[in-house]
Amino acid sequence: MAYLGIAAVAIAIGAVLLTPEKGLPIYQPSDLNPALVDAAVRGHEDHHILPFTLVNQLGDTVRSGDVAGQVLVVDFFFTRCATICPMLTSNMKRIQDRLSGDPRVRLLSHSVTPVADSVSVLAAYAAEKGVDADQWWLLTGAKEEVYRLARKSYFAALDEGDGGFQDFVHTENVVLVDTLGRLRGFYDGTDLDEMNALVQDLDFLLTP
Repeated sequence: MAYLGIAAVAIAIGAVLLTPEKGLPIYQPSDLNPALVDAAVRGHEDHHILPFTLVNQLGDTVRSGDVAGQVLVVDFFFTRCATICPMLTSNMKRIQDRLSGDPRVRLLSHSVTPVADSVSVLAAYAAEKGVDADQWWLLTGAKEEVYRLARKSYFAALDEGDGGFQDFVHTENVVLVDTLGRLRGFYDGTDLDEMNALVQDLDFLLTP
C-alpha cells in the first residue's frame, strides 16, 4: 500500500509539472508588427500606456490617473460608423454585461472623429447602446491626442499619420491592458471567438 501511495503522489506531481501554466505575454513595441508601431517608439522597451487627458460621455475630464490600477479593455470607434463599429460596440457591451460592475475593470472606447463626437453625441450613443458609465467610458478630445494614443500607446492602428485634418484611424483592434499599464493582448473586436478569448484572458488577469 505504501508503494501505491508513493506512486500516486509521483503521478500527481508529474501531472502538475507537465501541465503548461497559462500565461499572457507582456507586449513590447519590438514584439509587434512594425506597421502597428509608430516609428518614434519602435525601439522602446518596458512599454506602458502613455498619460492622457480626454473627456467622457458624462462631460467629465478623464486622465490616465483615473484608471490607474484597473485592467483596461480599449478600442477605437466613431458613432456614425456603419461598418465595423456596430460589431465592436456590441461585443464591448457583452464584456460590460459580463463584468457586472466589477470596479477592477474599465472599458475605454476612443472616438476617432472627436470633432463630430461631442459629449452630447456620445451621451446619446451611450444611451442607445446600453453603455454603463460606471464600467465603460466613451472618450472624446483633441484628435491629435486620440491618434497619439492609438499609434504610440496602444498600437491599435495599422496606418501612419499625424492626427491632422485628413488623417483617419479605422481599426477593429481591441487591446487588453493590465493594472500596471502594460499591453497584454490584441484581439479582433468584430470576431466573437477572439472576444471570447479576450474574456478568458481578462479572467486570468483578475485571478489572484
